[in-house]
Amino acid sequence: MGRGVVPIVAAIGLWAGGWDAPQAEGACTMEREGADQPAVFVRHLDPACTEQEREAQAVKAEEVLAALKNGRGVDIAGAMIVGDLFFDALPAVKAETVPDLPPALREASGSRQGGEIRRLAGPITITRSVFRGSIGTKITEGYLVVQGPVTVTGTTFERTVDFSRTMFAGPVDGSEAVFLSQALFVQARFAQPVRFEKTAFGPHSRFHLSIFSGPVSFVRAGFNGLSEFLEVTFEQDASFSRAYFKMGTGFSGSRFGGILDFSEAVFEREAFFTFTVFERDAYFRRSTFRGTADFSDAHFKGVDDFSKVMFDVQPNFSRVQAGEARRSPGGLQDPRIMYGIAALLAVFTGLFLWNIRKK
Repeated sequence: MGRGVVPIVAAIGLWAGGWDAPQAEGACTMEREGADQPAVFVRHLDPACTEQEREAQAVKAEEVLAALKNGRGVDIAGAMIVGDLFFDALPAVKAETVPDLPPALREASGSRQGGEIRRLAGPITITRSVFRGSIGTKITEGYLVVQGPVTVTGTTFERTVDFSRTMFAGPVDGSEAVFLSQALFVQARFAQPVRFEKTAFGPHSRFHLSIFSGPVSFVRAGFNGLSEFLEVTFEQDASFSRAYFKMGTGFSGSRFGGILDFSEAVFEREAFFTFTVFERDAYFRRSTFRGTADFSDAHFKGVDDFSKVMFDVQPNFSRVQAGEARRSPGGLQDPRIMYGIAALLAVFTGLFLWNIRKK
């Protein structure tokens, strides 16, 4: 019986070893598109994969570009992408050949200033990944048109991301993304809702001359460098609630067409809102300005709520225009109530001192 035990134990050991080995080897395997989804370029890695395993199975940017050139969508999750992704290599097409383009984008792209168009069908989804190369349109005339939704939630971009002169026909979600270098969206157009919630922007972020046609949310976003929103058009509601601006910030010349929310935002350095137009209510309640806050020549057409705002430096409200809807904040923030409280305190203090002297 003793002799029979050894082979059995050995067999069990081999069986166990044979089971564990494939599990260990298969713990980080790349999931690719199946035969039933030829229209999508799929690369998925499990969250449990180590950085070394991700590097060993890195996705090449040229593969992504090839898929996009062929009109395919992209679905990448948990992967590492290496190489640069430049869209000037895409063929130019006429605006009228692009189907289902929103009217505003079609009008802009078909204008004489628009010139040629390069098209991405989308959708483009890159989540929980690391992009180690640069991304850029490299377009000086015309536009890059992205028709499908763009989702880059939780993805880290180590080098410059430049989507200047890009038209996003679908919704854009960059929530919890990290931009370690520049994030450039100069003259970009967003036709649908945009979300950059809890997004970390790096040394320079630019949205100069961009147009947001849908609602925008930068709630709890962190701008760790210069942030430029100069001459930007926000056609619907925009929220920068609890956003953090570490360096200089500019919204000068911009227009907010919907309700604006900067409540509890923190501006560590200069913040410029000169010649900015607020078409509807603008809320800055409980926000903090530690540097210069310049609202000169701004136009508030709705309610402007600056209740409980902290200004470390005297703000500039020179030549500000206010609409009929403007009202003072109620409660303890109403200046009349504050002056009344101050007067009562002065009276009680006087009576208290008089009683002391009398004794």
